[in-house]
Amino acid sequence: MPTYISLINFTDQGIRSFKDSPKRAKAFTEMVEQMGGKVNSIHWTLGSYDLVTVVEAPDDATYTAASLKVAALGNVRTTTLKAFNEKEITQIINKVG
Repeated sequence: MPTYISLINFTDQGIRSFKDSPKRAKAFTEMVEQMGGKVNSIHWTLGSYDLVTVVEAPDDATYTAASLKVAALGNVRTTTLKAFNEKEITQIINKVG
């Protein structure tokens, strides 16, 4: 399954209810699983981002739907990166010729 790394910031609403963040993370994990994906990790971070997630999903459309569903709740804003493991990047490099 494709891997997605999301860099996440709390919105004003999200930071006001930061104590609910672990509960929201659990709900996110359950939602991703219901959509056929898997949350590999969630990290609360210091610095430019408040959280980082690593998630596998069946395809881009599924992960985009999950991200939109979470964003619509109003607690976070995300920047998502599609990630490639060594095997995948090797296949991409081999297509260059």
